[in-house]
Amino acid sequence: MKRILLLTTLLTSSFFYAQVRVGIESNNQYYLDDNKIKIDEKEAEDRFRSNTYVKLDYFKNKWEFGLQVESYYPKAIINYSPDLKDVNIGTIYARYNDIDNGVNITLGHFYEQFGSGLILRSWEDRALGVNNAIFGMNAKLRLANNLDLTALTGKQRVGMGFDFSDSYIMGTNLEFNAAGALNLEKTDLRFGASYVGRLDQKAEVEYQGVHDLTNVVSGRFNFGTGGFNLGGEYVHKQKDILVEIGDYMDGIFKDGNALLINLGYNEGNFGSSVNLRRMENMSFYSERSFTGNVYNKGVVNYVPALTKQYDFSLQNIYVYQAQPHLDFFQARKSGEIGGQYDLFYDFAEGSALGGKHGMHLAVNGSYWSGLKSTYDFNNNTVDNEFLKFGQKYYSDIAVEVRKNWTSSFQTITMYMNQYYNAPMLESKFEEIKTNIASFEGLYNFTETSSVRLQLQHMWAKTDKRDWAAGLLEFVPNSMFSIYVTDMYNYGNTHPESRVHYYSVGGSFSKGATRIAVNYGRQRGGLMCVGGVCRYVPESNGITLNLTTNF
Repeated sequence: MKRILLLTTLLTSSFFYAQVRVGIESNNQYYLDDNKIKIDEKEAEDRFRSNTYVKLDYFKNKWEFGLQVESYYPKAIINYSPDLKDVNIGTIYARYNDIDNGVNITLGHFYEQFGSGLILRSWEDRALGVNNAIFGMNAKLRLANNLDLTALTGKQRVGMGFDFSDSYIMGTNLEFNAAGALNLEKTDLRFGASYVGRLDQKAEVEYQGVHDLTNVVSGRFNFGTGGFNLGGEYVHKQKDILVEIGDYMDGIFKDGNALLINLGYNEGNFGSSVNLRRMENMSFYSERSFTGNVYNKGVVNYVPALTKQYDFSLQNIYVYQAQPHLDFFQARKSGEIGGQYDLFYDFAEGSALGGKHGMHLAVNGSYWSGLKSTYDFNNNTVDNEFLKFGQKYYSDIAVEVRKNWTSSFQTITMYMNQYYNAPMLESKFEEIKTNIASFEGLYNFTETSSVRLQLQHMWAKTDKRDWAAGLLEFVPNSMFSIYVTDMYNYGNTHPESRVHYYSVGGSFSKGATRIAVNYGRQRGGLMCVGGVCRYVPESNGITLNLTTNF
């Protein structure tokens, strides 16, 4: 009896000294047809769709154990990968983390990023339907003060948790904190080097000259002092066979590379940043056959669009996507070159332009084009000039003014000019030029109660032409909010194609729990998170979202 009591006491003590975290997210849609919008007949067989995630993490001393169960039942939300289905384990891991001695070892599914991600990034984004976790081993070791090593190997998740790529991913990453080693207190100076290898044997027999192992290497640095920061990264990918839309292009081989430069300066009320990037044939997937798929299935590296992520809905109709692919026969694209800049200035309170409560001015823009390329179809080669610009893909420039008029009332006013090369980016017929004006006013009744109004207009002479949009949101307290919004392409030259994309909904939040419900129409197009996009179809219906953590 004493032994039982002792064992019970030990188990109880162990439980209380451990930590358990649970996270639940459920996104549900019921699709309806109306006189303007109808979903595909095949998709209409299952009008209710649900994506649900339950994540459990257990922490005790230096050990961590985790499990994520995913449900796509009866089916996943429309236009998620068909590989996401039924109910199954999404990720599972065990980790030993000894912070004091610099040892961190994970077995099972893990996420990792080397540098900016141009060479490797495994991550999860549920809104995009991306989960390219690697299943295997990830070891992080502190070799010495200011010197860290990461080594990993495994297979990539390409469907549910135990649906793996046929290939293996292996990689190493070395980080050196030179400023720490040199005791530079007011300066940041870091260097990094990475290697990633993909062992893919599928094409070995059928195509001559294809190697099992494709190697990618990178080097980078970051220097910062005072308000100044400069960073750079270069990536080189070994020559490999070209794959277009899942087909191997026999006899066409090309290497790849990427150059990224980040420059920033901040001092007092002024700040600025410039991001420049050149990419050539930098698509990299865990299996060659995945190249260019629309679900980001099997993507190994991270190549987001380097453009500002705008807040207003009309600003996100024509969204630029990064162009890392080599397209030899169809669009004849080899990559991209360009950059973006951001400038801001805070006018102080009491100044002529700042007024009583101050004012924030921001200017940003971007320019992206293809590489200047020469294609030789007789010899199956393409030559790209290093710093010369080819056909223009995209540009934008925006001016934003944020102004606090009183302690309770503030506004945002924006103007944006945009160019979108739809023939090159989407294989459509017409280039698109837009001018967009946006306004938002927010009035706070109390610290927890407010009303918000948005008004937007787009002028365009091609595609669906002119748009208008508006939003009204009321927040009565810290727990509830309700809204109504509408987008209308009233300028469409085909009256039958003019659609009000209206939506009405609300949310309830308390602690770590949030429930949101809405009814309305969804405009078809690209939905982007962090510069990576997923195509969403036009639809109508009811949406219910739940998130909670405890």
